[in-house]
Amino acid sequence: MGVISGQINSSELGFTISYKAILPEERTGPYPVLYLLHGLSDDDSSWVYNSSIVRYASQYNIAIFMPQVHISYYSDMYMGANYWSFLTKEFPMKMKNLFNISHNSEETFVAGLSMGGYGAIKWGLTYPTEIAGVAALSAAVDPYRLWQDEPIRDTLFKSAFKSKESFIGSENDMYAVLKQIEKETVTPVMLQICGTEDFLYEDNLKFKEALQETSIDCTFIEKPGDHNWAFWDQEIQYVLKWMQEILTKKRS
Repeated sequence: MGVISGQINSSELGFTISYKAILPEERTGPYPVLYLLHGLSDDDSSWVYNSSIVRYASQYNIAIFMPQVHISYYSDMYMGANYWSFLTKEFPMKMKNLFNISHNSEETFVAGLSMGGYGAIKWGLTYPTEIAGVAALSAAVDPYRLWQDEPIRDTLFKSAFKSKESFIGSENDMYAVLKQIEKETVTPVMLQICGTEDFLYEDNLKFKEALQETSIDCTFIEKPGDHNWAFWDQEIQYVLKWMQEILTKKRS
């Protein structure tokens, strides 16, 4: 696998932003795609430097893209740039123009950890016909609860979401988005993984219950583990295997 450190000029953001890519070196393709999202304290290089994702990906003929979104919480920020529009509209288009990757939604996946797990779920639920599968590791599924219980996050969340009142029922509120999904809507397959020692474990259990009330095909996995790279490095291996199984099934 080859690792690329790139920069693109974003019209949505109004500035140049970085990304990382992991690409097969064989001259085949177009490759299935995984958009792999970072957490709050991370950046586009974190998956490459803190996990063995490059080595794991070498077992699969897929392209992995890791965009930089800073501490935007995958939103079009109230006080900041339009990171959500950049991520879901502009970034995939630019990657398709630059690399030999699939344009087929059935070969497009999104995954992430913590804040990135929230971003992955948001992407899959907001644009369900564009994504085949969503994998959320230790996802920060409920920013409102974090905002309520941890006042230290107030500045961060105000910048992203404006206020608690405007967050409830908005496109950033995953519980509200879930309620808007019609039963006949085609939705991506979802994989939710969380460690039982993780401070977001209870939030993930609650969100699992909400998902079970919908027609979304979701698998929930819990196992001993905390909110750290040891856990995410282990579980991304399962995510890649899960992706490959879905792709194989669709092709058969």
